[in-house]
Amino acid sequence: MRASTITDKIMKVLRLLLITAFWVGVWQVVHLIIGRDIYVPSAFVVFDSLQDLVQTREFWEIVYASMVRVLIGVMISFLLGVSFGIIAGLNKWVYALFNPLMVVIKSTPVISIIIVALVWFTSSNVPVFISFLMCFPIIWTNTVTGIQNVDQKLLQMAKVYQVHRRDVFLKIYLPSLTPFMNAAMITALGLAWKVSVAAEVLSHPRKAIGSELYTSKAYLDSPTLFAWTLVVVMLSLIFEFVLARLVKKWSPYRR
Repeated sequence: MRASTITDKIMKVLRLLLITAFWVGVWQVVHLIIGRDIYVPSAFVVFDSLQDLVQTREFWEIVYASMVRVLIGVMISFLLGVSFGIIAGLNKWVYALFNPLMVVIKSTPVISIIIVALVWFTSSNVPVFISFLMCFPIIWTNTVTGIQNVDQKLLQMAKVYQVHRRDVFLKIYLPSLTPFMNAAMITALGLAWKVSVAAEVLSHPRKAIGSELYTSKAYLDSPTLFAWTLVVVMLSLIFEFVLARLVKKWSPYRR
């Protein structure tokens, strides 16, 4: 059994390497066809540029600052989204009051919200606000859905036996909520990276990945532009992977 598990892991790694090599090859072919580095630089030139960035202290300071903005926005959206989502799921009037706001937020282009936020907040706070605002509807909607999917027979039984409200929440509502909140957090974290970097590009705060993207574009430094783009993609994938593993390992209510 142990040998089989090791073999499966080796096959997964090999599969991942082959898929990566394939797409790097496609990238290189596109580079050769276009023939202009300013549009599509060589994959190897971009990797060299990324290697140079990683070796500098400033790179890690920039990544850290952007990570903090994203995580603050996600945590605020999680706390408020779950709180208001539980209330809205239990009260139809509150749901009717908040649902139009969620529809408006989801329907409004991100760029419009960023431009408005530039008027309201400082450049460093704009990415935090955008991360919060884009993630809040996802977490709120999933929380409401989790509350609405609670088994009504269990609630009726708890009412008949006069179970304490705290126990009703912990033993009935929370197991129903947990899978929806876990999915919402994973989705929200991936989205937060994208919208936060977009906000950084426009707000241009100090020590931000988005600011580096804008600077690279302004100086027509395509290899560095692509290198920072790879950083955003890799960080997003790493955070989603780590969060998914933590959820799978620590969640007491796994399905």
